[in-house]
Amino acid sequence: MAGRARDERIDTAVLAAARAVLDAEGYARMTIGRVATESGVHRPAIYRRWPSKRHLVVDIVADLLGLEPTADTGDLRADLVASMRELVVAVRDTSLGRVLPALVADLDADPELREQLWSSVFGPRRDTTARALESAIDRGEVEPDIDIGFVLDAVAAPIYFRALFRHLPLPDELAEQSVDAVLAAIRRNP
Repeated sequence: MAGRARDERIDTAVLAAARAVLDAEGYARMTIGRVATESGVHRPAIYRRWPSKRHLVVDIVADLLGLEPTADTGDLRADLVASMRELVVAVRDTSLGRVLPALVADLDADPELREQLWSSVFGPRRDTTARALESAIDRGEVEPDIDIGFVLDAVAAPIYFRALFRHLPLPDELAEQSVDAVLAAIRRNP
């Protein structure tokens, strides 16, 4: 016998309220109680969907970062720049930039949370970027023996580093700078 169907209106209300609380109060001060009050949804209904505040925040991170795949239009540079520009905008212009350091700190103590963040957010985004790189290899645009995992880390690393430490600004040009630095190392010499 199947249980009651999940009410998407509750999910929508909770996620919207949680995002508003994150924007206003930040990660450390966000509580499930506050989200319940703001959303008009009882705590037990929230806990049935998300076992903790951290798990709820992972879904918000997915929304803030976006799950749009990296395009594979045949122009690797343009595709990577577009993807990295989305990342720059997300960490600079939304609460993601403030949430990410605290969430990363929580990952060390919670392997299940780390797996959820990886499987629902970062893994799928990396997979589509890896496919764009593989297509570029097939076209002869980049060296065939590149370490795709390293390239995926390297292209986004400057953006995440600045998002975590806030030691330098996150200008739009950072997307192009990151991509161009990586492409200079992996492009196939004519």
